[in-house]
Amino acid sequence: MTIPSPCVDVCRLDGATGFCIGCLRTRDEIREWKTMTDDLRVQVIAQKTHREVTAKAQIHGPRAAAQTS
Repeated sequence: MTIPSPCVDVCRLDGATGFCIGCLRTRDEIREWKTMTDDLRVQVIAQKTHREVTAKAQIHGPRAAAQTS
């Protein structure tokens, strides 16, 4: 089974977190997606919630991030 890319065509890397603001992957993860194993792809996708909290904390501070957890 092939895991589809989480790309949502909003491609811009956040300088503070290093994550794409659309799919929350790093530059390396985006570049390596086509050659990743499905197990690695699942791991990247599983990190999305944690990365959302991290990104929100960078933008709005730790209290805002805690409200979404």
